Amino acid sequence: MSDLAATAEIEVSGRDSLHHDKGLRTELISFAIGGEQYGVDIMAVREIKGWSDITHLPKQPDYVRGVLNLRGVMVPIIDLRCRFGAGLTEATPMHIVIIVQAGSRQVGLLADRVLDIVAFENSQVQPVPRVTGESALSFLRGLINCDAGMIALIDIDNLLEMNGAPAQAQAA
Repeated sequence: MSDLAATAEIEVSGRDSLHHDKGLRTELISFAIGGEQYGVDIMAVREIKGWSDITHLPKQPDYVRGVLNLRGVMVPIIDLRCRFGAGLTEATPMHIVIIVQAGSRQVGLLADRVLDIVAFENSQVQPVPRVTGESALSFLRGLINCDAGMIALIDIDNLLEMNGAPAQAQAA
């Protein structure tokens, strides 16, 4: 698996749209948080940036680190490690922010590093085993096994829900 340049800005646009029906191929951007691999649909990714200073906002959940001014647009930054219940990320210039489109808004996802672009058949997506009523599992829409190992697919819409209210609405 190749590491993409973590601190380089990567524009992800102009890709052909892939359908999400069973049996068709989908691509995702895989990234690491600690030793775990996660992925988001490449069609939701707008760009990948190195970590930079952000503006902190008062009275936000711990996982909303603040906002980033991205070409005049205020983009809320979600600390995925914190959102998954593993504590705050000690962000350094080696960390990355994946800017994703969530409905009509852009949101940044703070992660450790980008790993690869992975293509898979939608029929390969396995359900997430439910052992308890753990709410963190609702952030995942499935698991895929590939040569790179197991990748947990993030459900961006559920990730941003906060007690019934979208997190990006509170961060704006």
